[in-house]
Amino acid sequence: MNKTIISTPDAPQAIGTYSQAVRVGDTVYLSGQIPLVPATMQMVEGDIAAQVRQVFENLSAVAKAAGGSLNDCVKVHVFLTDLVNFPVVNQVMAEYFVEPYPARAAIGVASLPRGAEVEVDAIMVLG
Repeated sequence: MNKTIISTPDAPQAIGTYSQAVRVGDTVYLSGQIPLVPATMQMVEGDIAAQVRQVFENLSAVAKAAGGSLNDCVKVHVFLTDLVNFPVVNQVMAEYFVEPYPARAAIGVASLPRGAEVEVDAIMVLG
């Protein structure tokens, strides 16, 4: 298996034993992003909409570093500490994706790293 590690300073640096993304062939696996501001590695200030936007900005930066964009994503996993915020995710996702939208799962979780309320990962196919 030939894999390429994707890394960019335009997204938060990994805070654990993982890569921002890994490309295998035309498929890119983007690691989960929480709402960290890349320049400061601190959580973005603001409400849940601000957190969701920061997450998609981070994912977008990694997708770009891999040679694609969010519109190349075929699957997105959204992790929320409160599923009541799912309508906000839908609203903000519409700012970053165009139809046809990727497949998606929304998962309620007890907690996320650094007290984040949202985390999103994705699978992207280039070609």
